[in-house]
Amino acid sequence: MTIYLTIAVIVLIFVVIFQISKASEYVSTLKGDETSRKQNNKINGALMVVFLVLGLFGVWYCNHILFDKTLLAHDSGSVEGARVDSMLWVTLAVTGFVFIGTQIVLFWFSYKFQEKENRKVFYFPHSNSLEVLWTVVPAIVLTVLVVIGLRNWFLFTGAPPQNAMQVEITGKQFGWIFRYPGKDGAFGKKYYKNIDPASNSIGLIWDDQLTHDDVVTEQTMYLVKGRPVKLIIGSRDVIHDVGLSQFRLKMDAVPGIPTTLWFTPKYTTAEMKEITGNPNFVYEISCDQMCGNGHYSMKGIIEVVSQEEYDLWMAKQKPYYLAAFPDKDPTNAPTVDSTKLKPVVAKAEIKM
Repeated sequence: MTIYLTIAVIVLIFVVIFQISKASEYVSTLKGDETSRKQNNKINGALMVVFLVLGLFGVWYCNHILFDKTLLAHDSGSVEGARVDSMLWVTLAVTGFVFIGTQIVLFWFSYKFQEKENRKVFYFPHSNSLEVLWTVVPAIVLTVLVVIGLRNWFLFTGAPPQNAMQVEITGKQFGWIFRYPGKDGAFGKKYYKNIDPASNSIGLIWDDQLTHDDVVTEQTMYLVKGRPVKLIIGSRDVIHDVGLSQFRLKMDAVPGIPTTLWFTPKYTTAEMKEITGNPNFVYEISCDQMCGNGHYSMKGIIEVVSQEEYDLWMAKQKPYYLAAFPDKDPTNAPTVDSTKLKPVVAKAEIKM
C-alpha cells in the first residue's frame, strides 16, 4: 500500500508541475514574451538566493541530525586509525571550504549579475593569471593530501613492531576463517589443493610439524588491547575485502596473493560499548568487495580483550590438527574402568 501511495504522490507532483508550466505559457502569451521573460528573470534571480540559503541550511541540518550515526562521532578503535580520522578531517575541511565557497559564488553571481536594461555584457575571454591560480593551487593541495595518504598506507602495510602478534584471516563465500600460531609462534604451511571444507578448511599440510599446534576458528577473532597485530590476509575462492570500519582500515583478500595489514587495538570491546553508549556494540569485519549472492551476510566479529583474557581463551582452544585427527588427541585416549580389573593374587614361594 505504501508503494502505491508513493507512486501516486510522485505522479501527482509531475502533473502539478506540468499544469504550472502550461499556465506560465498562457500568462506569457497574454503579457507578451519580452515582458514575461524579464519578470521571470527577476524571479529566478531571487530564487537563486533562496536556494542558496535553503541548501546551506539543509547541509548543516543533515549533518546536525545524522553526525551521531557516523563513525566520526566516536574515536577510532585503533591507534593507527586515528591517522585516518585526522586525514579525513583535513580532507573534509579543504573540500568543504571549496564546496561552500563555490556554491555561494555560483548562486550569488546568478542573482547579482542578472540581465538588466542598463547593464552591458563584459567580454572576458582569458586570463593567464587565473589559469595558473586554479591549476597550481589545487595541484599543490591534492599533492599534499596524496602524500599524507601514502605515508599512512606505507605505515599500515609495512613491517609491524617486534612484539606484534600474528593472525591469518582467510575469506570464503560467505564467512571468515582465522588461524593463530601455536606455542612455536610460527604458522605451518598450507596448499590450496588440500582444502576440505569438512576437515581442512584452509588446506594445511599435515606433514609440516608447524601446523600441529595452529589454532583455527571461525566467525570471531580475538585480539589484545594495546598489542599490535599483523593480519595475513587471503582468500580461498573469489576476491573479498577485509573491512575494519571501527579501526578505519581495510585490505583486499585475493586468492593466491597474501596481503598484510597491521594495527594496534586501542579499546577493548567492553570499553567501546561505554564510549559509544551502545551495549550491543561489536567490532565488525565486513566484506567490502561484492563477492556473490551472500555478500550481504559475510560478517565477522573481532573481540578485543585484555592479555589475561586472551591467554585464558587461547588455553581453551584445541589445535586444528587434533580436531582433524581425533585419534592423535591424548585427551581422547580410552580410560580404564578400575572396577572391572581382575585382582592379581601374588603367590609366595616357600623355600625349605
